[in-house]
Amino acid sequence: MAIFDLRILVASGAALALAACGDAGNDTAADATAPEPAEVTEVAAAEPVAPEAESAAPVATAPADTMATDVFWGDTHLHTSDSADAFAFGARLGPEAALKFASGEKVTSTTGTEAQLSRPLDFLVIADHAEGLGVTREIYNGNPALMTDERLARWSKMLQAGGKESAQATLELIDGHTKGTNPEVLGDPKVMGPILKNLWQARGDLIEQYNEPGTFSAFVGYEYTSVPKGDNMHRVVVYRDGPEITNNVFPFSSTVSEDPADLWTVLEQYEANTGGQVLAIPHNSNLSNGRMFALVDFEGAAIDAEYATRRARWEPIVEVTQIKGDSESHPFLSPNDEFASYGDAGWEEGNLNIVGNKTPEMLSGDYVREALKRGLSIEKDTGVNPFKFGMIGSTDSHTSLATADSDNFFGKHTGVEPGKRRANKTDGGGSSDGIRRLGWQYLASGYAAVWAKENTREALFDAMMRKEVYASTGPRIKLRFFGGCDFVAEDAEASDFATRGYAKGVPMGGDVAACADGAAPSFLVHSVMDPDGANLDRVQIIKGWVDANGETQEQVHDVVWSDDRVRDADGKIPDVGNTVDLSGPSWTNTIGAAQLATVWTDSDFDPTQRAFYYVRTIEIPTPRWTAYDVVRYGTELPEGAELINQERAYSSPIWYDPA
Repeated sequence: MAIFDLRILVASGAALALAACGDAGNDTAADATAPEPAEVTEVAAAEPVAPEAESAAPVATAPADTMATDVFWGDTHLHTSDSADAFAFGARLGPEAALKFASGEKVTSTTGTEAQLSRPLDFLVIADHAEGLGVTREIYNGNPALMTDERLARWSKMLQAGGKESAQATLELIDGHTKGTNPEVLGDPKVMGPILKNLWQARGDLIEQYNEPGTFSAFVGYEYTSVPKGDNMHRVVVYRDGPEITNNVFPFSSTVSEDPADLWTVLEQYEANTGGQVLAIPHNSNLSNGRMFALVDFEGAAIDAEYATRRARWEPIVEVTQIKGDSESHPFLSPNDEFASYGDAGWEEGNLNIVGNKTPEMLSGDYVREALKRGLSIEKDTGVNPFKFGMIGSTDSHTSLATADSDNFFGKHTGVEPGKRRANKTDGGGSSDGIRRLGWQYLASGYAAVWAKENTREALFDAMMRKEVYASTGPRIKLRFFGGCDFVAEDAEASDFATRGYAKGVPMGGDVAACADGAAPSFLVHSVMDPDGANLDRVQIIKGWVDANGETQEQVHDVVWSDDRVRDADGKIPDVGNTVDLSGPSWTNTIGAAQLATVWTDSDFDPTQRAFYYVRTIEIPTPRWTAYDVVRYGTELPEGAELINQERAYSSPIWYDPA
């Protein structure tokens, strides 16, 4: 296990690691440089002690029997102009604009369009890249400490010129990082240290200014952007603490190490040295070419109990859906699941920039459902499940605008903010055989839903740790899921169903106890439509287990559905229908249901087999963001572009362990 001194990590943000996002946007005036911060109190680093291999992942700070009373909506993964790639491709909105927008204020986007959420978010994590944090903006602004280098001075002028010159400077920066030929000053801690310290402390103070307990929770965080050979191994780091602690440490960069286990070491050190709390959230496993949920660690060694324990400890939740595709399932892995292909188009071709094409055998390490199954198998062998995580969604927007709404989608980065041509644009990266991702393949997704007692950083973080969270591709579907031994049909229709859920069982993210005489557990599920959105088509429970031969299995169960449909000869529920009018675009809620609830018991339950269960709630068909672009801008879409989809929510699992 690598040991890092937190005091020297200030230099790690100096190297520029740009994950190419596409065409450059319009350059406008940059944000003002932050004022000089107060002195930093250095936090001495001690050698962390790894958890004992046989220990279980820790519970949250809040008691396990705490009854969450409200669901809070937010984005744990938003980039601003402080991200090197976002700024280089045109973003000029900083963290303050991001906080204003998320909390409901109207802002003007980088490209000059007024933007506002019809419903504010409840919380936000600004997760700018640790790699090159603020560096591109400092080059743009002509920071005197950097302008002594001839290339940086030239790039500054090119970035300020905008257009093709700015794009060329960006490409040179990326190429220089890839080849290790960027100016040495960018790796000089004496130069870059004060720049990063200034920016990080100013961010922390600003976040605290906008944090309003009970109304809006603003979290300190960043993204650790490991991308070995183009394989996405990114994590978002989220602190429970405020700037009185976080201002004294700095983001850990993949330029120091691309091994996520070394990130966990730094997180261990942070908690040991400060008394604070922190977690990490993997995302875009669909772009990892099989590495995110591999059966081996970063170095290729088989996962053992120590590794599994550490991973479960530091990564309690995973981002399953976002702008760069959906990572829940794939038809190759789940051929009997007619809803398995959501958000896969384009993203299944290869890794982050398609520098490595994807082969079928890689898919098992890319998708969350398969990871949950693999976790059971690893637990059978080692006693610890490394992939025992809850599920959330978030945007990964690089515009400072946290919106996952199809009718208010501002794109991945400023080059694809609303406009006529964005659905047809191609990504900057691509494979040697000409495969490129197209603009229409990006999703207007997603949001994180958190069940907690109050809207505070502490309560929301604790809910994430206990995995009482779920993912939405955009709609604010209200979803509850409980598992226990004593649920009866009337519980689903009771006005106090949630109270009954806690009294008789465990919520999503928990472990259901063995029932008397080996009886099957029952599950209470309750889904309510987004009040401003579409009706619900159906609710499904996805089960995964390890069979008697040690093989992982899965089954998708339709447990409750709308419109009195009847199973066909193959046991399938017929399609709900389609009311979408693309000329609007619009839809009508004349099909589907506003609410679906039931108690379901697994008739195939085997008390000797490890298993997990999670809910997938699916809406009736609605227009995609591409359909709105066609009407608003007269966009002509390329062949195969999708105009309609069925958005959904994914609960965190409930696990059963015969031990």
